[in-house]
Amino acid sequence: MSEEAAALPEREYMEYDVVIVGGGPAGLSAAIRLRQLAMKEDFDLSVCVIEKGSEIGAHILSGAVMDPIALNELIPDWKEKDAPINTEVNADHFLFLGPSGSIRLPNFLMPPLMSNHGNYIVSLGNVCRWLGAQAEELGVEIYPGFAGAEVLYNEDGSVRGVATGDMGVGKEGEQKDTYMRGMELRGKYTLFGEGVRGSLSKELIRKFKLDEGRDPQKFGIGIKELWQVDPSKHKKGLIQHSFGWPLGDRTGGGSFLYHFDDNLVAVGFVVHLNYKNPHLSPFEEFQRFKTHPTIRDTFEGGKRISYGARAITEGGYQSVPKLAFPGGALIGCSAGFVNVPRIKGSHNAMATGMMAAEAAFEAVKDGRQADTLSAYEEAYVGSHVEKDLKRVRNVKPLWSRFGTIIGVGLGGIDMWMNQLGIGLPFTLKHGKKDHETLKPAADCKQIDYPKPDGKISFDRLSSVFLSATNHEEDQPVHLRLTDASIPIEHNLKLFDEPAQRYCPAGVYEVMREDDGSNPRFVINAQNCVHCKTCDIKDPTQNINWTVPEGSGGPNYPNM
Repeated sequence: MSEEAAALPEREYMEYDVVIVGGGPAGLSAAIRLRQLAMKEDFDLSVCVIEKGSEIGAHILSGAVMDPIALNELIPDWKEKDAPINTEVNADHFLFLGPSGSIRLPNFLMPPLMSNHGNYIVSLGNVCRWLGAQAEELGVEIYPGFAGAEVLYNEDGSVRGVATGDMGVGKEGEQKDTYMRGMELRGKYTLFGEGVRGSLSKELIRKFKLDEGRDPQKFGIGIKELWQVDPSKHKKGLIQHSFGWPLGDRTGGGSFLYHFDDNLVAVGFVVHLNYKNPHLSPFEEFQRFKTHPTIRDTFEGGKRISYGARAITEGGYQSVPKLAFPGGALIGCSAGFVNVPRIKGSHNAMATGMMAAEAAFEAVKDGRQADTLSAYEEAYVGSHVEKDLKRVRNVKPLWSRFGTIIGVGLGGIDMWMNQLGIGLPFTLKHGKKDHETLKPAADCKQIDYPKPDGKISFDRLSSVFLSATNHEEDQPVHLRLTDASIPIEHNLKLFDEPAQRYCPAGVYEVMREDDGSNPRFVINAQNCVHCKTCDIKDPTQNINWTVPEGSGGPNYPNM
């Protein structure tokens, strides 16, 4: 034991039957199902949920069009319980954008699984707040503002629970007057629902080799704004998806516009993180997208209310890791259950949370603890979640391999074939990891992005302001470099340091003297919106995203 570790006070601990990390759709659904089963069978079962956001829903960012299939199973009377799910989809538009015009694709050409009728446009953050209230009514203990900072292990290597981060630590690691040691939350089983690229989930995947024999996980970055538009331009229940401009044919991605509630429009832009040009900025591509003549009109005379960004799992069926390990399991986006063509994942997150909960409940009831919940893995195989992912498994590889125009067309044909029961008899591979795809900056075309007009397009700093992101400034930087020399000595020389552009919050800068000399890498960690893109896309995997002090980060309203 080091002198530093020895000097730290011992952590207090609390014991539960099941500990859940993350108060998103997966974690809350798991908690609700656990307590439902316990009450049904009159079994004493303790459940706790920790959430790093300042409140449930604070860090939730999603499109979001919600398929209610899992919610119908979890809480069949959700309408009577006033769930914030009100706007049913009544119109689907699919557009291909060129530089100055657009083509609407006929709906009859779209595979039936792309239809959104029967789904709802929601604020997923508000849905999570409601789910949190349902969980508490059932006796779940929820602790917002507590980030899972460390996985705890038993002597045999099985997961024992998690520890929350220490509070009141200064920038240099010193203990401030407000110092408080983190707490241990010990469970017979621990479910990890941290969302995409969760810091603890990443460690568990590596430690237990959960991705062995699987394709590498693939990712995108989703950037979203919430607007209040002119009532004359609001079309409640309309969802509109597009692909094409401003992205080049070899860069995957697309957009969404969802009209819901009182004159609200959620607009988002997704860029696949296997892009090759290091000069590309997903944030700037999004701002440019909104200036397209077909898109701009919706926002003229409107007001931007909120902004956020989050990585998205795109690997799908072939990238889902092994789900269970001794003492715990991965649920929701920690494992990557997003259906990319449908741009939906909350239904699968909720369903996998419920599957894991059912397996954990039976295990605890049988007097077991800290073993592998193989029943969860077995439940996933053949489930509607696996089927949902399996029938679209070749869409993303086709898109990446053949580009947008041909790849999307081939993906559509494959989805139609799956609909007719004659899908391709094989599963295409994803190929390179996303951090391996960048080409040298010298070999790529510079991109001249227009200056923001402050009406439709905006800069990053004013955008971050709208995300209500807040971090205690005097705390250690939670974006840690394995080697501090790499950004300047390697990334700047070879890739013009792409972190300056792929970060949607302006966290990373290369500062120089007035004459351009002495480049140095600066991390503005207080701007971080917790999207995890840097952890994914850094070409040398030199950036490790870790949790900041509890409750730090964005506070998304209505997102």
